[in-house]
Amino acid sequence: MTLLGRGEAVSGGGTDRRSALSLYALLPLRIFLGVTFLYAGLDKLTDSAFLASSGPGSLGELLHSVRDASAIPGLVDLALKSPVGFGYAIGIGEVAVGIGTLLGLCARVAAAGGALISLSLWMTVSWASTPYYYGNDLAYLMAWLPLVIAGAPVFSLDAAWRTRRRRGGRRRAGLRI
Repeated sequence: MTLLGRGEAVSGGGTDRRSALSLYALLPLRIFLGVTFLYAGLDKLTDSAFLASSGPGSLGELLHSVRDASAIPGLVDLALKSPVGFGYAIGIGEVAVGIGTLLGLCARVAAAGGALISLSLWMTVSWASTPYYYGNDLAYLMAWLPLVIAGAPVFSLDAAWRTRRRRGGRRRAGLRI
């Protein structure tokens, strides 16, 4: 018997088992993306060289180097107005996305945030990668999309809250009878 996070138990084999297993199919992707974004965000927030306007390894230097080759130079120009602030925003955003994804807390919103970060990095930092598949931000963008669509149906706070609401609704309905 398997608890699905939806208040349903499935036992045996066949179609029910396949349905139950399909709920777990995105779990490895969720763990990978959550850990990766949490790590990337913490790495940025703890790297004083990265969080600088100029100098080797700084976000400012990176932004200057990709500005003319990016798909949206205006976005790079916006970040160049305050590279340190932009670096903190990206780092905090990646940490929030990573935690939300790992915990399954507002999972679709977290995944949409991860997709948005990946899209902005693809259109700016890795846009000039040739061939295009050498830029990893496009692959991350595509990896986020199934989680935007499906959310986190198991092992998540979203699933636990959904189950709790259903049980609460059943109890209230039982009291009215």
